[in-house]
Amino acid sequence: MNAATPSNSSDHAEDAVLRLTAIRKAFGATEIIRGVDWSIHRGECHVLIGPNGAGKSTLFHLISGRYTASSGTIRLHGKDITKHSASRISRAGLGRSFQTNNLFDRLSVFENARMGALRAVGYGPSFWRRLPRGGAADRRALGVLEEVGLLEHCHQPAGLLPYADQRALEIALALAGGQQVLLLDEPTAGMNREETHRIIRMLRRLRDADPNRTIVIIEHDMDVVFELADRISVLVYGEIIACGDPASVRADARVQTAYVGIPQ
Repeated sequence: MNAATPSNSSDHAEDAVLRLTAIRKAFGATEIIRGVDWSIHRGECHVLIGPNGAGKSTLFHLISGRYTASSGTIRLHGKDITKHSASRISRAGLGRSFQTNNLFDRLSVFENARMGALRAVGYGPSFWRRLPRGGAADRRALGVLEEVGLLEHCHQPAGLLPYADQRALEIALALAGGQQVLLLDEPTAGMNREETHRIIRMLRRLRDADPNRTIVIIEHDMDVVFELADRISVLVYGEIIACGDPASVRADARVQTAYVGIPQ
């Protein structure tokens, strides 16, 4: 049995916007994710930590449809998405950022944000046709750029933005698509302290602006973890060994033994 099950036993089903049950993923004979039971509450900031090679990015790939689980069930907003494609899961309300840049570097900041907004305003796969200026997609794009603090850079090519602004723009693309559950893979990786604190402030603003917005983060920087997290889950060798509020996770003997990166 997954060691995290007791930690999640108090979760209320109606609060779980994302729920994983007995999720496993093997590549050939190698099992990377080993029977994960995991629930994410609506409106929380939930941080996933663990040593390198624990399977954190693999777990995000399973949730977002990039990989298909070997067994188990993933539910988003109560609906089974286990076998769905990444695009279908995105349309169901889940946005994802990656460790590496996924922007259209030659397009402007505004054009990138509008690309994210098109499906949310009903254009679907026909979005390349000419769009009216000032339409719903434009308004949505400008709104999310204001949310992430990039409105003044809207005409600048995305590829010329400072690194921290590029990461903020990737988050804006997910917001523009109307997704209410955001998976962010190391959003502060490679940043200095000033840039890191700027991203922390932005994520706090995003959550405060919408109490139903749920943010799930993979993070190695413990300062970021303990500044942002409502709850923390610890993944070690493909199993969640602890899940709870920051104080309880910090004090958990299993975590202290298995994951030396957590401060005492």
